Amino acid sequence: SPKTTIGGRPNIPNDLSIEFGLNQLTNRPEDLALNLFGSRTFNVYYQKPFKLFGDQSGFVLSPGIGIATNKFSFKDDENLFRSSTLGAESSVLKEVKSVYGTTIDIKTNNLAVNYLEVPVDLLYHVNKKDYSKSFRVSLGARVGYLYQAHTKISFDSPTTGAVKIKQSENYGLEKIRYGLNFKAGSPGFYVWTTYYLNPLWQADRGPFKTEANQVSFGLAIGLF
Repeated sequence: SPKTTIGGRPNIPNDLSIEFGLNQLTNRPEDLALNLFGSRTFNVYYQKPFKLFGDQSGFVLSPGIGIATNKFSFKDDENLFRSSTLGAESSVLKEVKSVYGTTIDIKTNNLAVNYLEVPVDLLYHVNKKDYSKSFRVSLGARVGYLYQAHTKISFDSPTTGAVKIKQSENYGLEKIRYGLNFKAGSPGFYVWTTYYLNPLWQADRGPFKTEANQVSFGLAIGLF
């Protein structure tokens, strides 16, 4: 009877990948700086590869769907708050202590922005005889729809004790985003980076009326 291989990556035609990474903002004013290691991304994508130009061309087109979750940690204990002049779907950047009191001890302070995302990648495999064991590179596109955003702030106050505040609203963020993606590695492990071509915020609705773009990069694990 044929032997069953123990371990390794099963050679089946679909890909489920988990990406871990960091976020940065480009084309931004100096006052919109991020704490790099507090600005993290966690993405999960399910993609279905389709061989192009024959079984051993090396090329594969891989569309899919997934969830992209992002956290942004602003420097100097700042976060987004709704603009009092612009109203709904807007934001300004303020120091948290200027809103909740100068005597508080801040424990958590970030902005979470979450998308339903559609990736489409064009992959090239160096080992054309066995894609499941091949080094590969890919260029692709990402289109995302913003389904939820919130700020999360927790602090200890000498007057009120422990306080946790989660405020869910749009903050002037663009509802649709689109970008370019690059990946390199094996089917089981790869490095990646995505640059989003359109601004993170709607025109004149974000802090400093900025047109900042998001760029993300990190490592990923291919589960099957």
